[in-house]
Amino acid sequence: MNFTEETARAKVRAAEDAWNTRDPERVALAYTPDSVWRNRDEFLTGRVEIREFLTRKWARELDYALRKELWTFGGNRIAVRFQYECHDADGRWWRSYGNELWEFADDGLMRRREASINDVPIDEADRRIRGPRTGEDDLPLA
Repeated sequence: MNFTEETARAKVRAAEDAWNTRDPERVALAYTPDSVWRNRDEFLTGRVEIREFLTRKWARELDYALRKELWTFGGNRIAVRFQYECHDADGRWWRSYGNELWEFADDGLMRRREASINDVPIDEADRRIRGPRTGEDDLPLA
């Protein structure tokens, strides 16, 4: 699989849309059965571990809303930067900034994902991301 700018942008948008459903089963299906992940300090292998991770993630990251942006691409790899906002069970809001490196198998499924993420506490009044894109909120990531 070799990406063009158009297909790389489409892949990034499809990933953003899927993650904004907060449906672990749906999201996990975008990865190979033996996909390898590094997410912060967690190392996962396979769809079952990915699904379990996402279930835990969205149980604690409430009202999660994400934006992804293509950084660069080449061959079967894409680099992405992203931001998401969510709140915890105590009502504290967070904005998380990160970078992801993706590698794809020939069938278009992601076989490797490496994510580095930093969290910043924010006031609810400072939120910028309020749900999936509507087409009117295509703000550049700042």
